[in-house]
Amino acid sequence: MATRRFPIAPAHPERTCWGCDRYCAAQDMVCGNGTERTQHPSETLGEGWEREGLDPFLQDTPPTTPAG
Repeated sequence: MATRRFPIAPAHPERTCWGCDRYCAAQDMVCGNGTERTQHPSETLGEGWEREGLDPFLQDTPPTTPAG
């Protein structure tokens, strides 16, 4: 069984619970992930969330070179 790809920029992230692989509708959460839905990272971190903390060379700051 293939896994679903996590959407980077869904059209309406507020309509879905992103807490598990089921991606339930916000009003029909099946997994018991709590009483509130888990927000999509784009809702909490904004645009560019997928680049945060992954690779320091992808950041806007230039990489440092070792002295020597």
